[in-house]
Amino acid sequence: QVQLVESGGGSVQAGGSLRLSCAASGSTYSNYCMGWFRLAPGKEREGVARIRDDRSTGYADSVKGRFTIAKDNAKNTLYLQMNSLAPEDTGMYYCAADYCPFVPAGVSGTFPKSLERFYRYWGRGTQVTVSS
Repeated sequence: QVQLVESGGGSVQAGGSLRLSCAASGSTYSNYCMGWFRLAPGKEREGVARIRDDRSTGYADSVKGRFTIAKDNAKNTLYLQMNSLAPEDTGMYYCAADYCPFVPAGVSGTFPKSLERFYRYWGRGTQVTVSS
C-alpha cells in the first residue's frame, strides 16, 4: 500500500507557473504507476498527466506542451511542473498511484479517462487557483 501527500498548490496569475509535489511512502515506489488528476467545480475529475515505471508519460490534450510530469525514485516523490497556467487549470489536484502491472499501458502520450479506475491509492489533494 502507498500513502500519498501532495503539496505545492497555491494561487497564481494567468501565465504563471507552479510545481506540485507528491510524497509517497509505504511501498516500493519505483514499481508504481503514478498520475495527477484534477477536479474543478462543476466538472468531472480529469486525468492530467501520468508516468509509468519505465518513465513513459501521457498527458491530457488540454495540458500538452505546458505541464510536465516527473518522478524521483530516490526521493519517492512525484512532480508536476505547470507552466503557462490559465484560469481553466483551476481545481483541486490529486496524486494517485497503483502497482504498474495492474494499470494498462494505454496509448503512449495520452491519458484516457478509462485508466482512472485503475489507480487505487489517492492523496488528499492540493488546491490550484489561477486568476485572469
